[in-house]
Amino acid sequence: MSAVAEVLSTVAPNRDPRCSELPTCPVCADSMVAAEASAYVSDHMISYLWTCDNCGYGFVTKHAVKPRFTCN
Repeated sequence: MSAVAEVLSTVAPNRDPRCSELPTCPVCADSMVAAEASAYVSDHMISYLWTCDNCGYGFVTKHAVKPRFTCN
């Protein structure tokens, strides 16, 4: 089985950091509940791997995070 991945950018509006809008599959529009995997790309960037349970389509989203505080 060959895998096809697409990188989708997520730009979150200024909302409560604990709330997020979960993606839908770009192929079949099924709701996604949880990412299959995640990885730190850099100190302020996290990448998520999503795979649709309905059609099997896979894609990656990237999310920029802001540091909550700095240590002196």
